Amino acid sequence: MNTDIFKLIFHHDQRLDKLAERNTRDHPKQMETTLDDFMKPDPTYSRFYFTGTDLANERFGLNMLAAYDEVINALEVAFPSKNIFTYQTQFPSIQKAIQDLQPGEIFILTDKDEVELDISTLHIDVNSNVGHLKEELKEALEANHIVVYKEQAKDGFDLHMFSKKNVYREMFFPLQKLVPDHFRFFSINGKKFRSERHFYFETWTLDRPPHGFEEVHPETVL
Repeated sequence: MNTDIFKLIFHHDQRLDKLAERNTRDHPKQMETTLDDFMKPDPTYSRFYFTGTDLANERFGLNMLAAYDEVINALEVAFPSKNIFTYQTQFPSIQKAIQDLQPGEIFILTDKDEVELDISTLHIDVNSNVGHLKEELKEALEANHIVVYKEQAKDGFDLHMFSKKNVYREMFFPLQKLVPDHFRFFSINGKKFRSERHFYFETWTLDRPPHGFEEVHPETVL
């Protein structure tokens, strides 16, 4: 039995307007709503958290997986034509961008040849979280950039992705090809999380995962 566990945690249909810092007392025009505004669908975004566990050695972090490189290669397959930018420069691959970044820093996947956004404004320190940068993140997503954080994990690092477009399907199939040889793959509905104990479910209830924690097999279909 493979003791490496790969987890993809997803949150779909997150409201983009909740990323905006609003103060209607300072901006009374924000209180005005027309019928056209009311009829427009709320713009949404998705976020995805990539993490892994080396159960045999009790190490936690995406890069603790023996197949870490294969996971990153799967992301390269999922986004073959995207340009990759960090706050410093453009990179030829996701792998090299991740290597260059410190925890709390980001890279951007985009169809554009250049990024007008000041990417460094999206960086966080290890004691903060992405929620502290709502306005900056909203600006990046509205420009149709995919924003990926390198986040501190217990023993290594994880990846945290934000995208206006739901890109789950694009990532699912390249990652599915890695099972069962490389790890056990769990696709997890983030709305089902109740505690940190759920985040580490594989340490106490691997054979009977919580509701919404679905194991992906080679024959799994979407």
